[in-house]
Amino acid sequence: MANEITPKFGSLKPSQKQQVLVDNYLSFVDGNNDFAQQYLPEIYEQEVERYGNRTLSGFLRMVGAEMPMTSDQVIWSEQNRLHVAYDNCTVASATTITFPLNATAGPNFVANVISKNQTIVIMDTVTGAEVTALVTGSANNAGGTEATITVATYTGANVGATIAAGTNDGKIKIFVYGSEFQKGTGDSGLESITPSFTQFSNSPIIIKSKYEISGSDAAQIGWVEVATEDGTGGYLWYLKAESETRLRFEDYLEMSMVEGTLAAANSGVAGLTTGKDGQSNKGTEGLFAAIKSRGNVFDGATPTLAQFDEILKNLDTQGAIEENMLFLNRGLSLGIDDMLASLNGGNAGAGSAYGLFENSEEMALNLGFTGFRRGSYDFYKTDWKYLNDASTRGAVADAGIEGVLVPAGTSTVYDQTLGTNIRRPFLHVRYRASQADDRRMKTWLTGSVGGAYTSDLDAMQVHFLSERCLCVQAANNFVLFTD
Repeated sequence: MANEITPKFGSLKPSQKQQVLVDNYLSFVDGNNDFAQQYLPEIYEQEVERYGNRTLSGFLRMVGAEMPMTSDQVIWSEQNRLHVAYDNCTVASATTITFPLNATAGPNFVANVISKNQTIVIMDTVTGAEVTALVTGSANNAGGTEATITVATYTGANVGATIAAGTNDGKIKIFVYGSEFQKGTGDSGLESITPSFTQFSNSPIIIKSKYEISGSDAAQIGWVEVATEDGTGGYLWYLKAESETRLRFEDYLEMSMVEGTLAAANSGVAGLTTGKDGQSNKGTEGLFAAIKSRGNVFDGATPTLAQFDEILKNLDTQGAIEENMLFLNRGLSLGIDDMLASLNGGNAGAGSAYGLFENSEEMALNLGFTGFRRGSYDFYKTDWKYLNDASTRGAVADAGIEGVLVPAGTSTVYDQTLGTNIRRPFLHVRYRASQADDRRMKTWLTGSVGGAYTSDLDAMQVHFLSERCLCVQAANNFVLFTD
């Protein structure tokens, strides 16, 4: 009859193991209803790493450090230049030079500290003409917005013999190189120069994330074999999603420090006053914003050798830090490789230097760096995955930020927590911490599932929190490459 089961009931012999045998096989007479079709499908229990290592963090760990702080704001001071020089000057007459002042305290503070009997060099930055002179008088105008110095030149009758009055106004530069006094004279009128500094600050932001799973889903175990980006491997069940949430949050910690932007006074973010006590979101100054504000920006395609040399010349005018690291996207990295290969007969590694890595090429290559020297500078170049990943800045090829040059030096600062001077990398992270609460990377469970019994919620919630900011010190030594 239809749908008759064979073999007959009673002739079946169940196997003690999950084995397909002739006497434990059930089938329907109709081939379209073969009982074997009800077997579970073949499932790969191991995930395929479709996008390779998906994490993006590691940049700050490679070039910086993390240190605790207890306040809502971190403030640091940076030295100003040692020698006296003024830009934006004008040859007002054959014997007078003028330059603008800004006596208001702040980053644009400019005061007149040139004294009578000091010797200066006067340079036309357009034509290259220059003349040395002795200062015979120095004064500020009544409004305090401009200084005027009178000079007597060492060559020629006056300044006008070399740089005519009214020539390239605002593009004359002067600097003091010494002084000359006559016998038996005093130092009356000689300015006493008090060193000044520029102060910068940044504020931490609170970063949060959360993973949640219901009690019912937690009770349904399904094993997945994984090899995670943090180097661990094995079997996970519902906590696999928690693991990926943690990895994503760790990336956010670094990405926030790189991309962070301070909220402008008239911005939409600054107008949000939903926080405690009516506080508004303030943002934080990240790496890119700090370099755009206080550092150097190279805007264009892959620099040619001549353009790269111009970057070096600009570094000479700044801190002249000899060892620097280049973190680049794929396009700029290949472009620099091609430039180096053309200089070294097709071998981009010729003349390489690895001083930062104890002069060990193997050590540098293990970290993904290749080194080269130009002039008195050593550069260590590596690809920055953050600029290549399609889910971040790699989504648009050859657009936006293409790389960053980070100096490998350190600065000496006074640490109020330790009460002593310590050396810190120019790039480092500060996070909120005290004896009562460490907010570097907090994790806690709530709910009533997975060992947490804090509420009647039939779920387990895994919470992540951090409060941190980035300190970009001596940003004038950083270079941002943009397209």
